[in-house]
Amino acid sequence: MKVEIAMSSRINEVDFNRIPFGTHYSDHMFRCEFSNGKWKNSIIEPFGKIKLSPVSPVFHYGQAVFEGMKAYKDKNSEVFLFRPEENFKRINRSAIRLEMPTIPEKIFMNGLKKLIDIDRNWVPKYYGKSLYIRPFLIATNGVLSAKPSKEYMFMIISTPADSYYKYPLKVKIEEKYSRSASGGVGFTKAAGNYASSFYPTKLANEKGFDQILWTDSSTHTMIEESGTMNVFFLLKDKLITPKANDNILNGITCKSIITLAENENIDVEERDFSVSEVIRGLTNGELKEAFGCGTAAVINYFEVINYRNTNFMLPNIPDNKRLSLRLKKILLDVQHNLSNDPFGWRVHI
Repeated sequence: MKVEIAMSSRINEVDFNRIPFGTHYSDHMFRCEFSNGKWKNSIIEPFGKIKLSPVSPVFHYGQAVFEGMKAYKDKNSEVFLFRPEENFKRINRSAIRLEMPTIPEKIFMNGLKKLIDIDRNWVPKYYGKSLYIRPFLIATNGVLSAKPSKEYMFMIISTPADSYYKYPLKVKIEEKYSRSASGGVGFTKAAGNYASSFYPTKLANEKGFDQILWTDSSTHTMIEESGTMNVFFLLKDKLITPKANDNILNGITCKSIITLAENENIDVEERDFSVSEVIRGLTNGELKEAFGCGTAAVINYFEVINYRNTNFMLPNIPDNKRLSLRLKKILLDVQHNLSNDPFGWRVHI
């Protein structure tokens, strides 16, 4: 791997007490190219622009996948990744579905670890803050034809991050638009999944909602995800989340929360969960909490769920009694090396 160190750092431009998401990028990036059936030219270089042909399939056919992951600092300024092997596996599952070459583990892990080591000063030393890391794979072969590319570029960039949301969310159950369909790419982190959500999310925002509760495309009767997050419901004393399938992303944060909840002797169910169950639980008071989770957001709870122009309020629970915030603290403590890691999730850099 070739390494080119930036002549000067831009880190002094960042106020780590206030970090709007995605506004500052660390000094370096990792890049590797695929052509003639082989990965080559791995390099860590100063963050900057890249050159692509205007006929690259990433622009015309959306042949692009990505990941979201984080690095954390503990109180001694030691740096840790969180479950990077899961991101490595998932980006390759996404790549296979979009007929892209898989990334060798050595290239992914060595590039990732070396990049974060070089830019370790960019990892905030504040509880709950992190360095958000974006690996992505794009098609670059310059042939204007509706078929898989023969050339690709794999890159990793990073940005210091505060909490994605800092307030309870108002969400709207969606019955017209869909983020995925059976047999599609909903389980992947394909770039187009997110672009197609922008317009219905904008419509929800205009009505005063922060995000959408997505439902199945066939009947709009089953809950799938919330915005870009997996979703949980505390019904009576049971924590329920829709089971990952072809339509639903197999979220790493979601899987971690399930493990942590079970470790706390909380009853967890991964199963189909209907809109009617949500509304019934809100009406009869059995639905105690609802929250979304993901790498960027970690955990954010809902205060309002809207269905067919009716706002249903979630119970007003003190923060110290909320299961969502309890699980968030347990997760952050593991990520920041403030507690034991019985599952081997932390990777020291």
